[in-house]
Amino acid sequence: MTKSIKKPWGSYVVLSKSKDFLIKKIIVKPEGVLSYQSHNFRSEHWIIIEGKATVIINNRTFYKSENENIFIPKKSKHRVLNESSKKKLVLIEVQTGSKFLETDIKRYSDIYGRKN
Repeated sequence: MTKSIKKPWGSYVVLSKSKDFLIKKIIVKPEGVLSYQSHNFRSEHWIIIEGKATVIINNRTFYKSENENIFIPKKSKHRVLNESSKKKLVLIEVQTGSKFLETDIKRYSDIYGRKN
């Protein structure tokens, strides 16, 4: 069984990994917010499985619901918010690029006080 990684905003599980891609299931708790961040080595494709997502990419806001998706090019500033006070947000993240490192993150803001 794959290990669930806890974060202040919720958790994630790595579903599959190869040299060409990494796939995660991400669960964002009610009112959870991921940091406003960018990645140098990977792009991300998010597919909403459950709930509603508010996605910010380079200061543009998008609203996504179940069965909708959005693409985040590498080096783009982005974040996802779960604005529901009761329901979790579940999304599948497909990463593509040259490296899949948890350290490939530049944070611009984080409500939980995390730094790079």
